[in-house]
Amino acid sequence: MYIKMFKTPDFSHLTREDYESVYEPSEDSFLLMDAIEKDVEQLQSMRPTVGVEVGSGSGVVITFLASVLRSSLMCIATDINSKAATITKRTGQQNSVAINTIVTDLVKALQPRLNGLIDILIFNPPYVVTPDNEVGSQGIEASWAGGENGRQVMDRIFPYVSELLSPNGVFYLVIIKENKQDEIEDIMKQNGFTMTVVITRRSGPERLSVLKFQRIQAT
Repeated sequence: MYIKMFKTPDFSHLTREDYESVYEPSEDSFLLMDAIEKDVEQLQSMRPTVGVEVGSGSGVVITFLASVLRSSLMCIATDINSKAATITKRTGQQNSVAINTIVTDLVKALQPRLNGLIDILIFNPPYVVTPDNEVGSQGIEASWAGGENGRQVMDRIFPYVSELLSPNGVFYLVIIKENKQDEIEDIMKQNGFTMTVVITRRSGPERLSVLKFQRIQAT
């Protein structure tokens, strides 16, 4: 039986106005935090120095990572939405952790400076199957709209994972059943990664999963 040991970050400071600009912490956010907690011993044993969340939104997940792995971990949050960057920083401050925020499209501003240096990479992407014209819009729907198969945004980050991750780094990704997990596994295998399913949970009509990718080790 899974027993939660770490406290969920306090996000009581966030207002209704904030949620007009960023995705409110929901079941997928909590599932991702549960996956991190489930792997906490492995993550601690890695002695990570750099952790990055792509598309941080409210900042609860990167704040949770920073809280769990305090030590010498430098936490960076990226978001294309400048309001999300501000809100993420406030969430870190609310929970007494430092989060470095960068306004950028996915990971563009991290390269090449952080290539090969990221120990923990986290992405809760827009994964809902929607019309393509909702992807990357200026409205709140951009935080969940994933286009065809819900993959238009997440597919863009896959080629960069091998460039960014450290040799023993890990990449956590939230998906739903409609995103076609087997296809994602094949893509990442071609990029040199092995996949494990950390945790799966049903939320209403959605079956959410957190996938973990690590480099295939030479034998």
